[in-house]
Amino acid sequence: MLVLPAELTHAQARAGLALLRQAAAAEPGPEVVVDATALERFDSSALAVLLGLRRSCRHAGHTLLVRGLAPRLRTLAGLYGVDALLPDAAPAA
Repeated sequence: MLVLPAELTHAQARAGLALLRQAAAAEPGPEVVVDATALERFDSSALAVLLGLRRSCRHAGHTLLVRGLAPRLRTLAGLYGVDALLPDAAPAA
């Protein structure tokens, strides 16, 4: 499982996406789960990072699932019309 940092803004987006892509490439199985519960400070760049990661996952034949996306970020995704592209993962057991 991949984990988003507490802060993901424009300043961290490029490096964050590179690290997430690298980690996703090492994930076994058909699904890559990103845990976003730690994410507290973000801007729309966080969506860009998640969508970029989704593209990389799809290119590798994987499905990206997001766990614990902050309600504000989920609302922002809805405003941009991309919320369906970031499906929820089942809560951790």
